[in-house]
Amino acid sequence: MAVNVVMPQLGESVVEGTITKWHVKPGDAIQKDATIVTVSTDKADTDVPSPVSGVVTRLLAAEQQVVPVNVAIAEIDTAATQGAAPAPPAAAAAPSPAAVEVKGAAPSSPVVRKLSHELGVDLGQVQGSGERGRVTRDDVLAAAASAAPKAAPVAPVAVAAPVAVAAPAAPAAAPVAQAVPAAPRGAFQVKPYVPAPGDEVVPFNRRRRIIADHMVYSKHVAPHVYTFAEIDLHKVSRLREAKKDAYKAEGVSLTFLAFIAAATARALRENPNVNARVLDDAYVRLRDINLGIAVETPAGLLVPVVKNADELSVKGLARQIDSLAKKARDGKIEADDLSGSTFTVSNPGLKGNFVGAAVINQPNVAILRTGEITKRPVVVEVDGVDTIAIHPVMFVALSYDHRIVDGVAANNFLHRITELLETAPFEV
Repeated sequence: MAVNVVMPQLGESVVEGTITKWHVKPGDAIQKDATIVTVSTDKADTDVPSPVSGVVTRLLAAEQQVVPVNVAIAEIDTAATQGAAPAPPAAAAAPSPAAVEVKGAAPSSPVVRKLSHELGVDLGQVQGSGERGRVTRDDVLAAAASAAPKAAPVAPVAVAAPVAVAAPAAPAAAPVAQAVPAAPRGAFQVKPYVPAPGDEVVPFNRRRRIIADHMVYSKHVAPHVYTFAEIDLHKVSRLREAKKDAYKAEGVSLTFLAFIAAATARALRENPNVNARVLDDAYVRLRDINLGIAVETPAGLLVPVVKNADELSVKGLARQIDSLAKKARDGKIEADDLSGSTFTVSNPGLKGNFVGAAVINQPNVAILRTGEITKRPVVVEVDGVDTIAIHPVMFVALSYDHRIVDGVAANNFLHRITELLETAPFEV
């Protein structure tokens, strides 16, 4: 019996995958659950297991081909024996709408294809300026701009001839609206790069290209606004010092990030407009609170997701964050580990800096970026008297999407995070 292997949906927001490497060829025997193909998505690289045991009769997609989810990519005959002649090529089936969108088009990322769909740009008509003709976001924007209808010229206004006889002075005529010249599109050109001795050209790898497309897309669609706070971590620090050795004995690293995540999750539950995503003409307040935690890996930035973070204790958050970060750095992260974030926390780590504002991780509407924790003099009240003490202090920046998050809502949210971290009402 012939069984089709289809492109799996490797994450709730994934709509397609790229065939990275076939691990079999027609005529090969394969056991159920053995790796048949490696697939890349905008989330991660994943080894796909065979759904059945049998002999591979056909490969229906080539390496580097982009295939929509649930479309057949291979065929396995469960009754054949190894070395059986491969089946003849099947008649081409009608492609799905998702496949048509990219057929005949130059290579592009999922983010670029999404942008082209939103702007009504046919990728098949766009000349790519990226590596090997890859269509970039700027190519799509330029194509959309060139296709935009030009403003109709203002018709000339007829002026009446002067009257010879005297007449009472008439009120001044209303000013005639004049067309404002549009700013020239494409007038600015970056000078081409001229190689110089000692320069090193580093091609974008796949992950760096995805990050670049994502960040440019986010800045294009979301009006970013920033607000900052200074947080005294004295009480959190004392709580951490009292518990970290016991946690370490259980194999859990109790970091400041776990406390920041706990405060953020609670503040999101109390401020639902920040735990949201924007649609075309509406927005959704999301039920679940899933924290994306930015992690730097040897291959580039990844954002694994702690699901239902508001239901976890500080210990649970610490354990989850540590586990996901280790998987990301070891290259063992899975697509589902990277999907479904509703809010993101970016932590620069030990070699941080004073403060920095991050680009929103789409489709979130806000991101919290922490600064380094340093000891600073602060004014505290002791027995009703102001005094100066040395406390660990951290500056944080909230970047938010002004389409749906107003300044008051953003300030209330960040104030609540500050309040929770300075009072440390956490059970650990």
